[in-house]
Amino acid sequence: MWSSLTVLLLAAWACQADVAHAEEMMKRSLSASRLASPRSKRMIGGTLAPHVPWQAMVYLSDSVLDGGYAGGALISDRWVLTAGRNLFIRKSREAIQGREPVIPKVYLGITRRAEADATKEVAVEKVVLHPGFQNRSDWDNDLALIKLNKPVVMSSKVTPIPLPERGQDLADTVGGSGVITGWGWGNLLTSSESLKHLILPLASNSDCKAEYDSTPHTPDVDDNMFCTGASRFEGNVCFGDAGGALAVTDAQTGDVYAAGILSYDKSCKRYNYGVYMKIVSYLPWIHSVIRGDTEKSSALRADAMSRMYSWQP
Repeated sequence: MWSSLTVLLLAAWACQADVAHAEEMMKRSLSASRLASPRSKRMIGGTLAPHVPWQAMVYLSDSVLDGGYAGGALISDRWVLTAGRNLFIRKSREAIQGREPVIPKVYLGITRRAEADATKEVAVEKVVLHPGFQNRSDWDNDLALIKLNKPVVMSSKVTPIPLPERGQDLADTVGGSGVITGWGWGNLLTSSESLKHLILPLASNSDCKAEYDSTPHTPDVDDNMFCTGASRFEGNVCFGDAGGALAVTDAQTGDVYAAGILSYDKSCKRYNYGVYMKIVSYLPWIHSVIRGDTEKSSALRADAMSRMYSWQP
């Protein structure tokens, strides 16, 4: 059984990185899986999540070789925010250059993969990649917005998660931690049938950067990113969790908001850190897309203001 699974996994990983890197990661993951305590085995892939109303499934295929599926966050009645790499079959910068993103299927209001059917699918109008997506590396500006064909009906099953507001900072979150949800791979190196969650501590960017600076096929952590570490029982994000929102609680107001979108989801059992796009760094772009700005919008607004001031008696 493991020999056939090994072939499939190595082929999938080869789409992400070189084969040698994939082989080493798999050996370490299998070793950790066999040695883990029963308690940690329950936590490696997270614990079952309650219904998470902002969670979206961004789906290209059941097979990782054909793009797979990942997470996303509903941020308004018409928009889902996800990682840009989720919209391509092969994820590397070299494979993506010159290609258009795939229009995905999007499912809302589900906690089990089996629920991803026509009754929970919401039609997609278009996708918008960040203009700086993969400028220098696989992980630069790894964000995309997905516009839905029509507004979704809000309910206890489907509700957006707010974006950060001015003054909200990661340093002011409850417990210095956040919650990530997803259907990513667990201890047996298979994706989860049910939505799971992990409570993860916020990590030092300098520590995170130091680990990945010396590791190929990993992000160059910059000021537009932040990192989380493993949970108290060594649970961590893994393949398939990318695009999910790290939800945090503001310690002053009690407000829940999305602090980041998971980009690097390959820490699994080998590395310490998941890497996220820091949403507060991207608010101007997100708002401009949701408003429907064109290249002339800023100039038109400035011209209108100038005229009104000049006409003041």
